[in-house]
Amino acid sequence: MDPVTEVLRLSGLKGTVGTRIEAGSRWSAEVSGHPGIATHAVLSGGASLVTDDGRHVDLAAGDVVMLPIGAKHRLGDDPGGEPVPIPARGGAGQCLRLGSGPPRTRIFTVYYDCNHVTRTQVLDELPDFLHVEGGEPGAAYLDDVVRLLGRELSHPQLATTAVVDSLVDLILIQLVRAWLARQPEHRRGGWLGWADDPIVRDAVERVHADPAGDWSAATLAAALNVSRATLARRFQAAMGRSPAAYVTQWRMDLAASRLRDTRDPVEAVAARVGYRSVPSFTRAFLRDRGTTPGAFRRQRQKP
Repeated sequence: MDPVTEVLRLSGLKGTVGTRIEAGSRWSAEVSGHPGIATHAVLSGGASLVTDDGRHVDLAAGDVVMLPIGAKHRLGDDPGGEPVPIPARGGAGQCLRLGSGPPRTRIFTVYYDCNHVTRTQVLDELPDFLHVEGGEPGAAYLDDVVRLLGRELSHPQLATTAVVDSLVDLILIQLVRAWLARQPEHRRGGWLGWADDPIVRDAVERVHADPAGDWSAATLAAALNVSRATLARRFQAAMGRSPAAYVTQWRMDLAASRLRDTRDPVEAVAARVGYRSVPSFTRAFLRDRGTTPGAFRRQRQKP
């Protein structure tokens, strides 16, 4: 499993389908208080998007725009009109018809969120506001996904719900790819920076493949046939942290997830992430999360 796929799985990243919009002319809708990162895909037609902080973007068919959690914003072709509130919760897949005349604009909305237990997050790598235009360089696959989504919703068939759920996952991945293709330099210094350096990529893949391994800057450097200084320098340039810091971060993410999701003894959790004794694991976990493994489990685990 590649590191991005593993991080997406571990973080529990999930897209929830929101209310769909089908609009004619002279319409306005307002979205606020939404529970996740709001992502609108324009399937046909066009609309203006205006945020509460004054940002104004014209959207066309094939465009996808992503906004921060809870960010209040308007969609429509009638900025001065009284907006129709879009339900922040519920309304999954329901169609809201707005404006007058036959529908010319169709917008599909997804709210993305994760469980926030893990600190290695793909969503954290993205800017607060992201607009990818349909057909722009690097966004060809995203454009394909949006077109396929539009066709599936226009002509529902057998297992349409399953198809839409899969496309929701694809939208996010292709959105990340399109953004990185547009601004590859933004990978440097963040978690995705490992993808641009073959040595750092190899190191990250080894840690993910065997998180319980005897990994330190020295052992990783030896496995890669480079010096400790070279590995440390390239890790810092690519990801903005040391090899040891990343090993610890990933181990604590894995441990936090297992403490929350399983009833494995703390001894077993510690062993799975490379700690040979409970006291050493407890000290590391306390430094990273500010609480002991046992207390963390009691706070996070459902009864």
